[in-house]
Amino acid sequence: MGIDEAKLNEFVDLEAATVAAVERFNDAVDRRDVAALRAAITPDCRFESPGAPDGGLFVGDAMVDAFANVFAIPGEGPYLVEELIVAADRAVVRWLHSWDHGNGESGHVRGIDVFRVRDGAVAEKLSYVKG
Repeated sequence: MGIDEAKLNEFVDLEAATVAAVERFNDAVDRRDVAALRAAITPDCRFESPGAPDGGLFVGDAMVDAFANVFAIPGEGPYLVEELIVAADRAVVRWLHSWDHGNGESGHVRGIDVFRVRDGAVAEKLSYVKG
């Protein structure tokens, strides 16, 4: 039984598009760039934020607004990607987020995001944190 080269190439291309979409998204977040974030997601992108018991759900523009609110907080650091695992249109990113608000509030948290990519843009981001 031989390898179907066309199918294999299609799968490799899909994974490359997934990596590119997740990297565009993360770059926009790190730069706190609302316009770039909006361009990196689908209009109906679903974001489930961390928090017990089920987190919050933000869709489309509400997601962008939620991120813009975080971008406005002084001292919020970038999300350092510790590991990226890709399978077709899905990606899991293990990350470390640090902050120093300059008023004695500093720290870090580790977590993961589970992404789904559609048509070269992030269509879903499910976030989970330790602790």
